[in-house]
Amino acid sequence: MTTMAFTFRTDVELERILDALAAAESLSKQEIIRRAIIERFERAQHHAVVDDATERMVQRWGAVIERLGSA
Repeated sequence: MTTMAFTFRTDVELERILDALAAAESLSKQEIIRRAIIERFERAQHHAVVDDATERMVQRWGAVIERLGSA
């Protein structure tokens, strides 16, 4: 794995929050940010999978669901 330097600018409020999270979780601020980015990416991927599955189910079972809803 190759690592790269990255500049991340914060404001006073974000710095306060990062300090609190880092202290509470015994992690570095860098690790807090890294985990937040990974979590956000994984959540976005999950939403895409769910959206795709939902669309396929609606296409396949939409008429049945409509009939059940109006029964």
